[in-house]
Amino acid sequence: MSSYFTDLAQQYIGGEWRPGTGAWDIIDFNPYDDEKLASVTIATAGEVDQAYRAAARAQKEWAAANPYARRAVLEKALRLLEEREERIAEAIVAELGGTRLKAGFELHLAKEFLRESAHLALAPEGRILPSPVDGKENRVHREPAGVVGVIGPFNFPFFLALKSVAPALALGNGVVLKPHQDTPVVGGTLIAKIFEDAGLPPGVLNVVITDIAEIGDAFIEHPVPKVISFTGSDEVGRHVATVCASLFKRAVLELGGNSALVVLDDADVDYAVDAAVFSRYVHQGQVCMAANRILVDRAVADEFTAKFVAKVRTLKAGDPRDPETVIGPVINSRQADHLAGVVAQALAEGATALVHGARTGNLVEPSVVTGLPAGSALLRQEVFGPVAFLVPFDGEEEAVRLVNDTPYGLSGAVHTGDVERGVRFARRIDTGMFHVNDGTVHDEPIVPFGGEKHSGVGRLNGDTWLDAFTTTKWISVQHGRSRFPF
Repeated sequence: MSSYFTDLAQQYIGGEWRPGTGAWDIIDFNPYDDEKLASVTIATAGEVDQAYRAAARAQKEWAAANPYARRAVLEKALRLLEEREERIAEAIVAELGGTRLKAGFELHLAKEFLRESAHLALAPEGRILPSPVDGKENRVHREPAGVVGVIGPFNFPFFLALKSVAPALALGNGVVLKPHQDTPVVGGTLIAKIFEDAGLPPGVLNVVITDIAEIGDAFIEHPVPKVISFTGSDEVGRHVATVCASLFKRAVLELGGNSALVVLDDADVDYAVDAAVFSRYVHQGQVCMAANRILVDRAVADEFTAKFVAKVRTLKAGDPRDPETVIGPVINSRQADHLAGVVAQALAEGATALVHGARTGNLVEPSVVTGLPAGSALLRQEVFGPVAFLVPFDGEEEAVRLVNDTPYGLSGAVHTGDVERGVRFARRIDTGMFHVNDGTVHDEPIVPFGGEKHSGVGRLNGDTWLDAFTTTKWISVQHGRSRFPF
């Protein structure tokens, strides 16, 4: 496996694999056992420029290609992904500390989204609109945006990079991808290798492995990209949005969340427990849609809490290579330190740890905390790890107020014996997505995905990909003769 990472630990610019020329290396570690997987000499701002220039040169011809030819490349990429699925799953386990279950989940999503992206190549349609001017015909064309810069995250790096890269390519754009420095292969060069082998023309997709300590804002300030698609924290997303706005670039921002899973008094408690445990602890809680807060009506709170705590205690933490492991390591020691600090802060504020997970290196076992004071900042922020906050409430009105009492608005769920009651509840929540009688973690290729408030700007998936990665052009044709006032 190490040789696999070493082979892909390079920059991919203009169809060429080559080392960066920066002054230092990014070291790619396995977060579970600290095994060094590879080292990558980082790309400089000059190499970012080369990548964008290569994409701009290649994009024109790629956009002019028959859309059926573009679809064929994406279909070939899907076949290669299916053929290499086991090797990619091993890479996800090694580079992310993802469990085997998580790797399978990520790859399932990646295949579904790549399949839908292939169809997207044929989706753009023109329109002919009427005019109040006699003899005039208005034609509205969908055209590629041009070059798209994609900045990927570390939690689902393969899938979430593909979620922007694949549709952008299908629609005729060039792409430069910057993966997260903790996942440079799975989130970056592995994707480039698949598309290279699928026959994507050189230069259409480029990958630069680098860090803002080296390039500053060069990736988002560069004059070539017309769209920046960023997935990550709201703090960084705010900066990306500010820079893009100042340069009149389009920003598509998929940011953090502080989702709540709500258990009403008529819920199926056993089912709600299963949904809540998955929603909080899938991939160690390192999911933007994860249920940070679990809100339970006092009428069922005792029963729910006992069953929830019992189930959490059964979650096996350990080596992600073990098929029985549910909780693997978090991505790095900085995140592990932060999570230990979150639990310590909760206890200092007077909360009680019903489960207090131990920490060994980057392995952070699950914790369940209750009794946080209503004004605690912890209830309003994203906690990216296996720490659940249980919050009791009295009636729906209080539940709605508590769910909305956060600067985020990404996902959420409500459990109830009355589906329409659940829908009415969902309509009152300030989120981009909400689910009735299910978990909080969902993504489907044709359903608009995105958040409100600090959780993002714009949507991805289905028809919204057209809005993200194309632009419209109005061309009018005067078949008669216009009359001018002078």
